[in-house]
Amino acid sequence: MAVNASAVPLAYQARTSAAVPEWLNKGDNAWQMTAATLVGLQSVPGLVILYGSIVKKKWAVNSAFMALYAFAAVVICWVVWAYKMSFGEELLPFWGKAGPALGQRFLIGQASLPATQHYYRNGTVETAMATPFYPMASLVWYQGVFAAITLILVAGSLLGRMNIRAWMMFVPLWLTFSYTVGAFSLWGGGFLYHWGVMDFSGGYVIHLSSGVAGITAAFWVGPRTKIDRERFPPNNVLLMLAGAGMLWMGWSGFNGGGPYSANIDSSMAVINTNICAATSLLVWTWLDVIFFGKPSVIGAVQGMITGLVCITPGAGLVQGWAAIVMGVLSGSVPWFTMMVIHKKWWLLQSIDDTLGVFHTHAVAGYLGGILTGLFAEPVLCSLFLPVTNSRGSVYGGPQILKQIVGGAFIVGWNIVVTSIICIAIGLIIPLRMPEEELLIGDDAVHGEEAYALWGDGEKYDNTKHSGTSDDLTPPHKASSGATQVV
Repeated sequence: MAVNASAVPLAYQARTSAAVPEWLNKGDNAWQMTAATLVGLQSVPGLVILYGSIVKKKWAVNSAFMALYAFAAVVICWVVWAYKMSFGEELLPFWGKAGPALGQRFLIGQASLPATQHYYRNGTVETAMATPFYPMASLVWYQGVFAAITLILVAGSLLGRMNIRAWMMFVPLWLTFSYTVGAFSLWGGGFLYHWGVMDFSGGYVIHLSSGVAGITAAFWVGPRTKIDRERFPPNNVLLMLAGAGMLWMGWSGFNGGGPYSANIDSSMAVINTNICAATSLLVWTWLDVIFFGKPSVIGAVQGMITGLVCITPGAGLVQGWAAIVMGVLSGSVPWFTMMVIHKKWWLLQSIDDTLGVFHTHAVAGYLGGILTGLFAEPVLCSLFLPVTNSRGSVYGGPQILKQIVGGAFIVGWNIVVTSIICIAIGLIIPLRMPEEELLIGDDAVHGEEAYALWGDGEKYDNTKHSGTSDDLTPPHKASSGATQVV
């Protein structure tokens, strides 16, 4: 029976406007832009706040600024050349052709990933090219915020001592020569994508790469001052929790946007993400209580992050019970590497990874990739992956081997490329701040301080404070009988 066109709401009628082409799915487009915004909020303000709060007070401004600068720099580099290196036409089996993503004709056309068409061995098409039902502008922005958060995660290993000018050089170089390779190889249609390595939403592309690059760069930059390594308390635990909360809630966009559609697999990804994160947080907290006698707020945040990272490569590919198992392991394995192995292995002790990004992202990301290779469910795989009949090893597939090899490629590439970038920058400008800046912190580096408060253990400077009516009496000048609180 024919449908009366007048009975169909105007917004859903085809060709109602030049801004609503036939291929546009408004729901998919709305979700993809929402997901991109959620991922952006994880960085700005999420990680900006978390970094600025979890470090010692004298490094609050510098740490937040490193994250803020990386976000802005990546956005520009992304649209000028890096997007097409990650998702454009193939140049090499692991790299796309560089080019701008700025023109009107490109951005308003239907989104497509030209290198993703997958073939059987006989040359016939197995899976058609990925063509989401929204414009390229939505896809470019969604993938851009992923690239930005990856650089911000690398910064977590370098807080409290990297020369800000060296960081400004590092960001575009690492984006160009490291991130784009992982993104194209696993997502954009590169050799790992067509081989069938599973990385639903960035366990390898983002977390494993940032964790390995972070600890590698930390080796070349060198450590913080001795006093900062020995005592590095967060300057604002409650604000740190606010940043962590934005990170957690934003992960619904991080993993929920992975299918490029507001479909049932997106829903599975979101619920699995939260199941795994909650389980991991609880397990990490229980381990802290069992072995250290009290729950740690920072430990809970670390457990939350490892759960979010671990589920990311398999968020829409595993069942809910598997998400719980992954949460138990993500709350315990990285805890063990951080609390036990790190303290006993001289190599990890010799490298100053400020926020333990190696453990929370590299270890958790690789763990998640391997567990995805075990638990990926065939029906869920068919909703997302280009290689038909993909399945985890518990369902009879050889997937775990592919996951190990794919992760090893990301690890090896990042160690080599990150080292080359750091060495090259070091020939032009010191990677580490001068000793004077390391001792003073934000005031020396930026001429700004996070709080108009006295403290953090620095010496009381009479030239700055004496004789002014609004100065508070420092602890060592307090009246007789007062207790000094450090």
